[in-house]
Amino acid sequence: MEKTDTLSRQIEILRKAGYMEDFNLREDCLECRSGEYKLLHDDFVVDEVFRFEGDSDPADEAILYAISGINTPMKGILVNGYGIYTDKVTDALAKKLTIHPE
Repeated sequence: MEKTDTLSRQIEILRKAGYMEDFNLREDCLECRSGEYKLLHDDFVVDEVFRFEGDSDPADEAILYAISGINTPMKGILVNGYGIYTDKVTDALAKKLTIHPE
């Protein structure tokens, strides 16, 4: 997949690739459509992870996840400002969203 150096442009690229849902991180799941859909850690896969760092301010750091449902055609994105370690989530969800070095 094409990669770019800005968060907004990468979101645009993912939208064009079909990642239309906006996921929100909850303690034990990913949620979208105002809570209508919830994906537990074993209901989704992380297709790609994009990390963005501010040039001069660490507060500008963001992580963008491209996510697909396993038993559903649902595809979407999750943007997290400082990484999952700043949010209270279950161990299983945290492990699923951990960035593994390549």
